[in-house]
Amino acid sequence: MSTPRIVLFGATGFTGRLTAEALLARGARPLLAGRDPARLAALAAALPIELPTAVADVSRPDSVRRIVESGDVLISTVGPFARWGEPAVQAVTEAGAIYLDSTGEPPFIKRVFQRYGPPAAARGATLITAFGYDYVPGNLAAALALRKAGSEAVRVDIGYFVRGNLARRASAGTRASALGMILEPMYGYRDGRIIREHGRTRLFTVGGRKRHGISLGASEHFALPRAYPRLREVNVYLGWLGGLTRAAGVFARATPVIAHLPGARRVTEAMADRVIRSGSRNSAPADPALSSQTIAEAYAADGTLLAAVQLDGGDPYDFTARILAWASITALIDGVGGTGALGPVDAFGLDALADGCAGAGLHVSTR
Repeated sequence: MSTPRIVLFGATGFTGRLTAEALLARGARPLLAGRDPARLAALAAALPIELPTAVADVSRPDSVRRIVESGDVLISTVGPFARWGEPAVQAVTEAGAIYLDSTGEPPFIKRVFQRYGPPAAARGATLITAFGYDYVPGNLAAALALRKAGSEAVRVDIGYFVRGNLARRASAGTRASALGMILEPMYGYRDGRIIREHGRTRLFTVGGRKRHGISLGASEHFALPRAYPRLREVNVYLGWLGGLTRAAGVFARATPVIAHLPGARRVTEAMADRVIRSGSRNSAPADPALSSQTIAEAYAADGTLLAAVQLDGGDPYDFTARILAWASITALIDGVGGTGALGPVDAFGLDALADGCAGAGLHVSTR
């Protein structure tokens, strides 16, 4: 058996390359994996230290299985994950390895926890999905708020916000993932169970301003109730849309009807394919003015606000690369907190996760 290693699958994509650079900055030497040998070779040659490469293609699942062994940590940045993410999850499960990914896609997250978590636990594998800006900050902010709130807290609301033009920074993979999610059902956590949800909105106070968020499915709905069994309600809101949030809520409430119209899903899939094919249009370079704010509020059963935490960070893509690098190295050296599908707090512990996020540029703000 070879020495356990970090495998970066999807290394030649935008997030993959950022993650490769972040791993090198921390002294790691990952195996770079992807479907195009020429692009892999070009990436390896362009990095400060040339790294080993391996060809793996989701259309040939055996090729993905060959790049991961027991004890390895595989990072997947292969999106859209709902279409291309499962071979890596299956390969890690079969190998009894550790899996991390950069997805922000609610249906894929749900699939990892509900469908793939139990067989992974049976094989001694660990699956840690959505381990980037989507949705590590919310898990951390909520855990810190719940710790401050104490045993009375039964509900937590989380809001994700940005300042600056995130749309210009978005990669082709992110845009394709977003298009693929337009007609997918969202979910929430109410009365101790996962439920379907469409278009809920609420106001948060961020930096003294009122900002709207629209509900979406996230890893917090699965991970937080496991770590904090007293929780009866978990709400996650996305606040990137500004003044369009309420209109988006109206559209979201109509998606169950729209999704059943003949050809509706084919249209969104075709749009996503077009974005993927145009992936040569690179994301805009990092913008120092781009920043992120994540808020978590813990409530008692009677609606009393018990505690609130705000985390401030920089560019979400840079954070994703840095936190994936930290998590993969930590998992390789120190292991993780269990098997099956885990959330960030379960996998690494609250204090260690807070330290890792601080090192990746995410800090607690005074509220």
